[in-house]
Amino acid sequence: MADLVAVFFAAALVNNVVLIRFLGICPYLGVSQALSSAVGMGGAVIFVMTLSSMATWLIHNFLLIPYGIEYLQTVAFILVIATLVQFVEMVMLKFSPPLYRALGVFLPLITTNCAIMGVALLNITDGYNFIETLLHALGAGVGFILVIILFAAMRERLDRADVPGPMKGTPIALVTAALMSMGFMAFNGFNITALFGG
Repeated sequence: MADLVAVFFAAALVNNVVLIRFLGICPYLGVSQALSSAVGMGGAVIFVMTLSSMATWLIHNFLLIPYGIEYLQTVAFILVIATLVQFVEMVMLKFSPPLYRALGVFLPLITTNCAIMGVALLNITDGYNFIETLLHALGAGVGFILVIILFAAMRERLDRADVPGPMKGTPIALVTAALMSMGFMAFNGFNITALFGG
């Protein structure tokens, strides 16, 4: 049980998909200008990342490996992710049109979000079983929403702060992102398994 908890927390904090692995930077920088859109994007990423990781694990282990067609892994994974993103778009358009409009072009970009594909591939290369895959994907999604919400909150405050002219906007956002990444590197020394009694 401790190992499963460790997989979740390692994905969320120690190996954070955005700040440590540097995947999913495009929506991290693009959607984090407002807290409401950051929450919506984070929720969509958690949903797509978790479902696509489970689906790709099943496809890899029960379709690609038995038929010896592992070389089609990337194509199969992209098709699964694209299908799930279309589903999320339809649901958001139906139930939350303002959020759908706020996310704009970034919602279809989840299809090409390297964090989604990266987590799906990491599940396979790290040899996770189905439960570990679920927890790793969920942890990575929670880590994504955590950092995008923190970053959006900081950017909203920075918009009202007295920042020197040349540093306003993107430059101060990049400096803030770098400082957040350095902060998350502090989790690197944690022994998550020992922390939870493993």
